[in-house]
Amino acid sequence: MRWTEIWLTKVIQADTLPTVSFSAASKIAEDSVMPDFVPGIVLARQIYREAVRPILDEAFPGLAHAAALIGFGSEVLGFDTPVSADHHWGPRVLLFLGDDDCDQHADAIRDVMQRRLPAICLGWSTNFSAPDLQDNGVQRLEPGREGDINHRVEIQTVTRFFREYVGLDVLAPLTAVNWLTLPSQRLATVTAGELFHDGVGLEDVRRRLAWYPHDVWLYQLAAGWTRIGQEEHLMGRAGQVGDDLGSRVIAARLVRDVMRLCFLMERQYAPYAKWFGTAFSRLKAAPRLQPLLSRVLAAASWQERDRSLGEAYAAVARLHNSLGLTDPIPPDPVPFHGRAFTVIFGDRFAAALRERIADPEVRDLPFPIGGVDQWSDSTDLLEAVALRPRLEALYVSAETSRSG
Repeated sequence: MRWTEIWLTKVIQADTLPTVSFSAASKIAEDSVMPDFVPGIVLARQIYREAVRPILDEAFPGLAHAAALIGFGSEVLGFDTPVSADHHWGPRVLLFLGDDDCDQHADAIRDVMQRRLPAICLGWSTNFSAPDLQDNGVQRLEPGREGDINHRVEIQTVTRFFREYVGLDVLAPLTAVNWLTLPSQRLATVTAGELFHDGVGLEDVRRRLAWYPHDVWLYQLAAGWTRIGQEEHLMGRAGQVGDDLGSRVIAARLVRDVMRLCFLMERQYAPYAKWFGTAFSRLKAAPRLQPLLSRVLAAASWQERDRSLGEAYAAVARLHNSLGLTDPIPPDPVPFHGRAFTVIFGDRFAAALRERIADPEVRDLPFPIGGVDQWSDSTDLLEAVALRPRLEALYVSAETSRSG
């Protein structure tokens, strides 16, 4: 018997719902087995199609809505594993209503879902703990009883969701600076996931956010090459003077810049640090570049790092040329002013890309800072939606400083 079945039996026999956490329940049921892992996106699809949608159709016939799994959660990107089940994970779905319908029906929908949702979905409980205020509001799966499900059928409107998640009215036109202050992790997680049903225009918004406008894309590519051009000669120089630790740090920064360029070139939003390497491994460039970049990080000497970085630069330069965004640029690395380490002179690529930018708004942006992910890796800054307007002001200040 599965642990969920054991706990359901206990719940049905009890007068009150046991207040035992998901992890504690699994330990108590020592002779049972945990449910087979099911990707969160599959759980979301199943609970919507088999439970949420039928309940809506019966209790609120004709109610226009969208249902999706987007936003927070490793399962949105398809990277969840059994470890993910320890918190904030389980059968859940985001339900989007029109503004008036949300104001009128949200409370009633939450109530009917509480009373009518099944306690189990594909072997997993649909009941969540109350938010843990001592742990960032985390909710964990707990055994539940039908008729009293603390569910995560989360009800919102399209406008409110995006305003809270990315800090913008996505129904209004987006400026270049709007785009550049949107963290790629947030863009990745609103355009990934899955849309199960759309009756309120959610997919239109997702399509609008699917990728950067062309000239904003060129600007970020140029900024990526600028970053490489600014540091590519420093790794070997640090190694030459015996600063192996410093050489390794610079090499790691360059590896990350190369990886970010690959995401941009393949028109893929890069996720945050936890899944950055995993997502990179799925890019078309990965089979060629992953071994080279791994050798850079594992190298015992700066000379070994230099050789592998040179090969990586050449591979990315050829990828750049294959895009046809500029005239072809020689892709082979060369010695830095005759010194014993090699560079690709990334500023050549940056300059060529800047020349192809036609939009005056983008041409007037300060160089070479790029998008917010290219000049900051502060979690607090990238995650604080309220700071986004202040980030926009940075571009104005930088432009004023540059022109002055």
